[in-house]
Amino acid sequence: MPQLVIASNNTHKINEISQLVEGIELLSLKDIGFSADIPEPYHTFEENALAKASAIYQFSGKNVFADDSGICVYALNGEPGVDSAHYSGERDDEKNLRKVLAGLKGEQDRRAFYKAVICLVWDGEVYYFEGICEGKITEEKRGEGGFGYDPIFIPDGYEQTFAELPLSVKNQISHRGKAVMKMVEWLTPNP
Repeated sequence: MPQLVIASNNTHKINEISQLVEGIELLSLKDIGFSADIPEPYHTFEENALAKASAIYQFSGKNVFADDSGICVYALNGEPGVDSAHYSGERDDEKNLRKVLAGLKGEQDRRAFYKAVICLVWDGEVYYFEGICEGKITEEKRGEGGFGYDPIFIPDGYEQTFAELPLSVKNQISHRGKAVMKMVEWLTPNP
C-alpha cells in the first residue's frame, strides 16, 4: 500500500481527510518524526501549501500533501483569507472568529467562502487541487463540531453551520473535502 504524508498534526484535519482516502496509508508529521515549525510567510494559499509540502518531502523523501485554507469574507475585502489561522494576531480559533463577527457587525452582506488548496508532491512532481465552498457568516456561533470558523459558516443550500452538520455531510461539500476528492480521484488509477 502506498504511503502519503499529511503535512499536519491537526487531528481534526487528519480525521476529516482520512474519512475520504482509501487504499493509501496516511502518515502524520508525528508518524515520520517531523516536529519543526514550517513558516508560511506567503500571501497565497498555493505558495504556503508548496512551502509545507516541499519541506516535508525534503525531510522524509515520502510522497506528501499539504493544504492551506482559509475563509474569505466579501464585506471584509476577502479577509481573513490566507491569514485565517492567526487573524486576531495569534492562533486562537475563538479570537479569530470573534474578530470576523465584530468586523461584520451591522453588515448586511455576510457572504463568504472557504477555500482550500492542496499541494501534492508525488514521486517528486508537484500537483495542485483546489476546493471552494460558498456560504455566509452567521450573527453568532452555532454548533459544537468542526474547528476554526465552522461555528459561524453556513454553506449555501443548508440551514446549519459546518459545526452543526454531520462530518459525513461536511466532507462532501466543504472546500477541503472537494480538494481532497480531486486529489483522491487523481491518485486512484483508472481500471
